[in-house]
Amino acid sequence: MSEILCEWLNEEVKLSRSVVPGSFSEEFSTGYLLGELLHKYGLQDDFNQFSQSRVANAKLNNFSRLEPTLHLLGVQFNENVAQDIMTGQHGAATKLLYELYIALEKKRKEKLTGVAMEAMRPAATAKLKSIESVLYRERLKTLTPRQADLQLQQISDHFEIKSKAVEDKIARIHIAEQQKVQKLQEEQKAQDIEKHRIGRRRQNEIMARIQAAIIQIPKPPPSHTMKAIEAKQLLKKKREAEDTYKNIKKFEKSLAGNASAVHSQVTGSNIKESLQTQKLQETTREITTQTATELLGIYSDDDYIRKIQKRLEEDTFAREQREKRRRKMLMAQLIAHEAEEEAYREEQLIYRLMRQSQQERRIAVQLMHVRHEKEVLRQNRIFREKQYEERRLKEFQEALDREAALAKQEKIDYEEQIIKERECHEKIAIERAQARYKKHYSVCWEVMNQIIDLSTKVGEYRLLTNNRIPLKLMLDWKEFFFNGKPMYEQASIQPLPNEPNPEQLVELNKLNLLDEKDYGEYKSMTGEWCPTEENSENKPPLNNNILGHVLRRLMEIFYPPKPKSSPPLFPPFPIKGCILGKLFSGKTTCAKFIEKVCNIQVLSVDTLVQEAIQAFLKNEMKSEHNVIPQEAESSREKNEVQKNLSKSPPKVLNKLQTETPTNGAKGNCPVKKDPSGQEFLSDSSQDGLSKLSVRAQLGAASQKLLKKGKSIPDELLIDILLEAINQTPPEKGWIVDGFPMTINQAKLFEKAYTGIDPETKDENSGKLSLVTDPRAPNKPPVTSPAFDVSVLLDISDTAVLKRLANLKSNKLKSSQTEQENNNKNSDAEILEEKINLARDQVLHRISSFLDTWPKLEKWFSVHQSTLVKVNAETEESLVCETVKEIIMEEIAKNQNRKGSAQEISPGKKLLPVTRQDLLPPIPVSPLPIDPGSDEWIYVDEPLPKEIPDFLVPYWEMVEHAYMNTIKTILRCLRDEQHSVIYYLADIRKKFQDYLKHPDLKQEFVSQWQSDYNSIADDLREDEETKAELHQRVTDLRDLLWDICDNRREEAEQERTDIMNDGWLPDRRGIAMNHFFSLMQNFMDMYDAVQ
Repeated sequence: MSEILCEWLNEEVKLSRSVVPGSFSEEFSTGYLLGELLHKYGLQDDFNQFSQSRVANAKLNNFSRLEPTLHLLGVQFNENVAQDIMTGQHGAATKLLYELYIALEKKRKEKLTGVAMEAMRPAATAKLKSIESVLYRERLKTLTPRQADLQLQQISDHFEIKSKAVEDKIARIHIAEQQKVQKLQEEQKAQDIEKHRIGRRRQNEIMARIQAAIIQIPKPPPSHTMKAIEAKQLLKKKREAEDTYKNIKKFEKSLAGNASAVHSQVTGSNIKESLQTQKLQETTREITTQTATELLGIYSDDDYIRKIQKRLEEDTFAREQREKRRRKMLMAQLIAHEAEEEAYREEQLIYRLMRQSQQERRIAVQLMHVRHEKEVLRQNRIFREKQYEERRLKEFQEALDREAALAKQEKIDYEEQIIKERECHEKIAIERAQARYKKHYSVCWEVMNQIIDLSTKVGEYRLLTNNRIPLKLMLDWKEFFFNGKPMYEQASIQPLPNEPNPEQLVELNKLNLLDEKDYGEYKSMTGEWCPTEENSENKPPLNNNILGHVLRRLMEIFYPPKPKSSPPLFPPFPIKGCILGKLFSGKTTCAKFIEKVCNIQVLSVDTLVQEAIQAFLKNEMKSEHNVIPQEAESSREKNEVQKNLSKSPPKVLNKLQTETPTNGAKGNCPVKKDPSGQEFLSDSSQDGLSKLSVRAQLGAASQKLLKKGKSIPDELLIDILLEAINQTPPEKGWIVDGFPMTINQAKLFEKAYTGIDPETKDENSGKLSLVTDPRAPNKPPVTSPAFDVSVLLDISDTAVLKRLANLKSNKLKSSQTEQENNNKNSDAEILEEKINLARDQVLHRISSFLDTWPKLEKWFSVHQSTLVKVNAETEESLVCETVKEIIMEEIAKNQNRKGSAQEISPGKKLLPVTRQDLLPPIPVSPLPIDPGSDEWIYVDEPLPKEIPDFLVPYWEMVEHAYMNTIKTILRCLRDEQHSVIYYLADIRKKFQDYLKHPDLKQEFVSQWQSDYNSIADDLREDEETKAELHQRVTDLRDLLWDICDNRREEAEQERTDIMNDGWLPDRRGIAMNHFFSLMQNFMDMYDAVQ
């Protein structure tokens, strides 16, 4: 079957990819080929929306679009089959293809198109299938895992496999190192044994040579005999000693001393051996006695006695054997001693014959000893030097191995740290995504609740108004919906307490919202107040221009506008820009490249703060060309100082004037102390501080805040930046690196640089609500923003972490090369400190950037339209070139603007005088000007102060009374509309219930039926009975008609009573009174204005 399907797909259908029998589960898992197959047969019109990707969202999209077509063909397909095909279950794709093959062949034989098959399906079945399709998509979404979950699982599996491989590698390395150390230890041990053996052999050889030159005096072996044998030997030795003494007395007197020493040594050794033998025997007896005593305490029967006897026999036998061995040993010692005595006598005879003096032998022995000691010292020195050399090599190798192990361990620790940081960042990203999802879900939930409330409200009022909802109510509900207010009443506000609860406050806000809406429609004559087409020509003017002009003048006199400060003057720089982005996005690299290539000044806030602090520490004074003599231009100096220092925060300036500067300025400013111990500056210290440059003064304020552990405020940072901009040459231009970082810094810099506060509004603009001034004040000229261009280096968080890892690895390599070459510089140390600091704060800084960037993006893209985004994940050279092109393009635009401004600025050229100009002008009568029109000329004459002081409060009182009265009347009209709707709905329902109440018709019919059934069957054929029955039917009909007529008369009477109730005329009168109140209110205001 698989071969048939392959032949059908490859040769007849000719899919975009050829398939083989074993690749069905993999090729058709995305659903793309299935869509292509149906598209070939003209059934899948939306095939262009299919995707070949293997991600979960693409699969879900493809199989959601396949389901209606497969159901149209009659193929069994549900979410379980789709999940089996997506997961690559064996046989699932083959089975579906076989069913498709049969269905499509059947369709081809019947020659049916997709439109025809859709038209042949019944409407009920089609509707049911559409509902099933929606349910199928929802169930398939729940069964299909999200792509983020799949990627997270793959990443976790990858890191788990990698961690296992690292652990196995570490274990193998550890085992190899242990084996290597063990092998080195074994080799060292073998070398030590060999050296020791060689040394012993040499020492034995030397000792053999020495003994060959020395007279060997054999020492008698120790004897272990009894006291009798020792006494016998002692007597024998004494006799031999006497004989020897007599024989040698003539030759050497020293031999007698040696012999007596030998005999005394032998005697002492024999005594010690006898004492040891006695102690051994006593110990053996004690052990035997103790053993017998222990055995007596354990056994108390015959078995115990037999064991004791056996033990005693074994001890007796052992003692006999030990005695035999001892005797045998004593005999062997006696024989050896006799042999030694014989050899000693022979040597004595040889010495007598040789006639060699003892002095000569001693000298020879001493010479041999000296020679031997010299040789030993030389060998020891050589051996010690070899040991020292081997130890140095070993220690050096151990140090190298230790450094390599530490570097390797540091690398492993750093990789683990990077993995933890990535996991932490992924966790933070997931939490951010969940927070965004929750926020979006909550917003959607609120909107859905409001839609449901609106639909319910509309349904209720459809029932109340019989599907005739007034347009005014729909507009009110629309206003509630757009402002996020609840449709239904949350709490009653009729008895409004002094401290209303939140629900009552919401109701009050709803009423105010409707009041403002109705008042706006009434004032602009729109909505219900819009005049008809017939009266549109007679529509009154919406504004009284003369009254607006008068009130505007009075307001300006009564509420004088605040004087606007003159904007700071900066030279026209060719470029003003900033480079923004995340940490490690390449801001500083691009800034350095731009500074080098385009000759543009790069300003970094961190560097500027450090330079300001260094200027304060070095007591940087004002330059000579800025110092002006006090006698000539003292006022100008004061103005300049105030201008330079006005930008600083007041608190900072007060501290600078009252407190002692630190470090460098401390020695130049004398300090006095009051009795309480507090320090304060003398007049000379304040003069010294005022003589410092502006940058030094700002540095003093920054250092003081930093020493207290506080952050530098945004105002002070902007002052430092503006001071650096003032020092920038006008022909260079400037770019700020990584500033501003918050929306507050951007607004403060805009205000400080351009002199325009973006958040200020006209104070008098909202004071006039009824009339407006036709001569609106000229708007301030549109100034260019502080930044000509704002470049954002866009980079993902993953790329930031990867660059941090690369920087760390490069730092490790550079540190190793520096240790080898011993040439560290300050730049490398600063880079290392920055990398370590960034490593500790990278996640925090990424999170803070993500929090603050949306507002900054809106500021630069919407308010200033200067934002340009650059992809910073490409190569460094491409990013720098892109930023360079943006900067150069902006510089060219600025030059073109300046050129066009210079062309427009020159005065108008004088036109040549023609003949027509010399002719006298023809007098033309001017048309009369309507008062208050655009051509009307207003004369602004001075007014006394008493007039605005009286008229402005009076106008405000009249205006507020007029507005509040109109809002109250409009609120009453809304309440009347609701009461009318509810009253009419109630009357309609009551009248319908009245018409549906039961009557007696059914009872009369039932009575007639029972009477008819009570007549016997034989009587029904009688003519008189028939006539009676016909008469009864006629009477019943007349009775029923009478009942119907009575019900109709009662209903008409009830309707007449309802119509004559008088409720509607009363309400109509109330509404007319409200309209009369509106007209009266307008007349009152008109009288007050007159």
